[in-house]
Amino acid sequence: MPHPQHLVNILTGIKGAMEMKDATPLAKIIKKAERPLLVIGPRALEVEIEGRPFIEYLVDIAKAANIPICATAHTKKKLLELGMTPESTYDVVEIVNALKDAEWKGVKGEGCHDFVLFGGIRTDLGNQALSTLKHFAPHLKTMTLCKYYYPNANFSLPNYKKEEEWKALLEGLVAGLK
Repeated sequence: MPHPQHLVNILTGIKGAMEMKDATPLAKIIKKAERPLLVIGPRALEVEIEGRPFIEYLVDIAKAANIPICATAHTKKKLLELGMTPESTYDVVEIVNALKDAEWKGVKGEGCHDFVLFGGIRTDLGNQALSTLKHFAPHLKTMTLCKYYYPNANFSLPNYKKEEEWKALLEGLVAGLK
C-alpha cells in the first residue's frame, strides 16, 4: 500500500525548487553536468507508471546519459536484473553525508559529483536529504524525478495528478538525453 504523500512545509525559507514541466530543458541541465549521479530509492520498485516500474524509467535515463547509479535500500538486485550494475550501494543518509563533502572522490573515484538526481525515495526522507544538501553542499545541484514537488531540490517535477503527464515527461527526458 503506497504511503500518502507526506505533507511538506513549503513556506519556510526563501528559495524553492525550480519547477520543471518540460523534458527539453531538463535534458540540457543534465547534459551540462560533469559528474552526475543518480540515487535510486526503494519506492522506485513499488511505484508503477501505467504498469511499468518507475525504476525502469530511471535505468533508461541513466543509460541514455551515462550516469552512474547509487542503489539504496534493496534496489541493487532489481538493477542487476535490468542489466544495470550500480557504481555504489549506500543508505540514503550515507550517500547524502558523502555528497556534503566537497573533497569526496565520488562513486567512481573521479571527483565529487556536481549534479545529483533522485528517484524513488520516500517524500519525507527525500525532502530532509535535499534540505541537507541545499544547506551543506553548495558545490552541487539537485534534481528530483518523482511525481511530487520537492521544494528543497534545485529542480523538481511538479505534483503530477495524471500518470500520463509524468510518463510523457520521463519518456521525453530519455529521448532528449540520447
